[in-house]
Formats: sequence, C-alpha cells, structure tokens
Amino acid sequence: MSGMNNAFVRFSGVKKTYDGETLVVKNLNLDIARGEFLTMLGPSGSGKTTTLMMLAGFEVPTQGSILLEGRSIDNMPPHKRDIGMVFQNYALFPHMTVEENLAFPLKVRRLGKTEIEARIKRALDMVRLGAYAKRRPGQLSGGQQQRVAVARALVFDPKLVLMDEPLGALDKQLREQMQLEIKHIHEDLGVTAVYVTHDQGEALTMSDRIAVFNDGVIQQIAAPAELYERPQNAFVAQFIGENNRLHGKIVAMNGATCKVDISGAGNVQAVAVNVEAVGGQTVLSLRPERVKLNPTPGSLPNVLSARVAEVIYLGDHVRIRVSVCGHDDFVVKLPNTEGVVQLEPGTAITIGWKTEDCRALDAP
Repeated sequence: MSGMNNAFVRFSGVKKTYDGETLVVKNLNLDIARGEFLTMLGPSGSGKTTTLMMLAGFEVPTQGSILLEGRSIDNMPPHKRDIGMVFQNYALFPHMTVEENLAFPLKVRRLGKTEIEARIKRALDMVRLGAYAKRRPGQLSGGQQQRVAVARALVFDPKLVLMDEPLGALDKQLREQMQLEIKHIHEDLGVTAVYVTHDQGEALTMSDRIAVFNDGVIQQIAAPAELYERPQNAFVAQFIGENNRLHGKIVAMNGATCKVDISGAGNVQAVAVNVEAVGGQTVLSLRPERVKLNPTPGSLPNVLSARVAEVIYLGDHVRIRVSVCGHDDFVVKLPNTEGVVQLEPGTAITIGWKTEDCRALDAP
C-alpha cells in the first residue's frame, strides 16, 4: 500500500482495538497523495470509519503512526490538525444562519472581518448558495444543508477534508447530483479528500483511488476502472459492481491463463489471477455485461448451455437471469439498443464470453 516518497498522509503499521483483543484495523500501511480523492469503501465493521476517525484525531491508534506532511499527528488534538470534516448528519448549528455557520471556523482562527466575509462569499458561490446566506439550516432542503456542510469544511482552506458517509441521508437522485458536485469542487480546489462510504457506485463515480476494506484489512487499492475490471480477489469482485460466480477446479495452467473444470459443464478458459496449482479450487468472476447471449458458433472460447429463468426490463438495459451449471442466479445484462429482448422463461439458450473477461480468483 505504501510507496510514495513524499506522501501527504501516511498510515504506518497502524492497528486499532477497542477491547484489547479484537483488531478493528490490522496493520494498515497506506499512503495518500497530495490533491488525491481517496475513498475508503467497505461493509459495516470493515474498519474504514475507524481509520477515518484516527486520521481526524477522534480515535487514537493502538499501534503504529499517522503522518501528515511528514509529521506525526498521533498526539495532536483534532482542532490543531487543520482538517475539514463533513458528516452524514451535516452537524450544522441550527440556531445560526448559513453565513454564521461558515463564519464559525474562521472566527475560531481569529481571521479579520473583511477576510471572513470574502471567504464566506467564495465558499457559498462555490456551492451555489449565495442567495441563502441569511437562512437557518431548518429553512433549507437536505441537499442544500449538505452543500452548506461542504462549504463550512472548505471555508478555512484546510490541508485535508474528511467526509464520513456525507450523502447517506439523501434520496437517490439528489445523492447522484451531490456526488458530481463534490467531485467537481475537489477538482477545482485541488484539496486532498478522504471519503468513507459503503456505496460502491458512489466510490466508482467520485474517486481517484478506492481502498476496499474488509475485516480491518485493505483488500485492494486502485483506480475505479482497475478495481472493477481487474479485481484481485473474490471479495473485491463481489463487492465492486455486479458479479457472476462459478465454482470449479483448475485442470491446467498456461502462463497467465488457466483451464477450469466446471462441474457438469466442461472446461472454461480464464485469466489466472489469484489461484494455486492444478487441482486447486477456484471461483470464476464474470461481469454480467460481458456475457454474450446465443453467440455465433466458434466466435468465443467459452460457451455454455443455459435456460432462461427470468427477464427483467429496466429501461436502458435488460437483465436476464439464467440457470447454468446448477446456478439459478447467473445474470446476463444486455443494453436496450434494439428494443426489448423477447425471451420466455424456460427457453434454452447458450451464453459465452472471452477468456480475458473471466478471472479465476481465490476459492471462498
């Protein structure tokens, strides 16, 4: 996880336990570059929020060290770390107006009146709320309150901005809109941002890199496209995006590829990613949109017989759930480019895919 000589933020051998026995974060080594938007993604209890809270100063590492610009911040109180925070519940002062909320962190830092006014105007313009300066939080919508929370976290020009599930309380459409707004603000300002979420779509949309957490350990850290296209283990493949899984046994290895025996269906060619030797068990990972329906004979190296279980129309695409190799939850996703696919449940079909789209990963 490490490697940057001049990392802006560095976690070095960080461990965290609350009860003295169970490690919530296990030997974390992570470098974050200046200006990067890094998302910590994972299920509840995976250690991502604890990691963020240690960086903010609200939790103390049990072991290891956290460096900011090369200096240890382990014993530095939160208010001296020069870090902006955005929480899911906004944490705005309800009795203050929008401009008073933004002025608060500036007054704490003893800035002059003229400078405070200029910074508030700039921050509100940035989130397109210049006309709402005199309103109180209770007079704003959820999306507007979240914009104010973002503006307050940025108004004092912090070194680092931390966001803990900040869009979780918003409806889907507003959440997607705010994802792009935060992404664009980050791009415009160039501030370093660390973002925590359990929503993989959110992480893919906003991030320069994503660190996928599970059981207190980073399973993989990479750019969104790298994570989605080339997951390094079965957990990442399953957690990032939709994923079909087929269990099998390795019967041959040939450099970067392998041949896997799928019980009752014959052999499948796959990219050998995280596998042992011939005879070992593996899980094949395959994205639904990479599966071809009734491919031309001889056009693909992997073709299996299947039977349609269900066709679900979703507007821009169609999901076809098929039964294959004893699995009833295998999904084929087709773009709706030529009208609705007409397939009745029970119809016998074939499905196929390229070798490079199928990854042999660690068995569960």
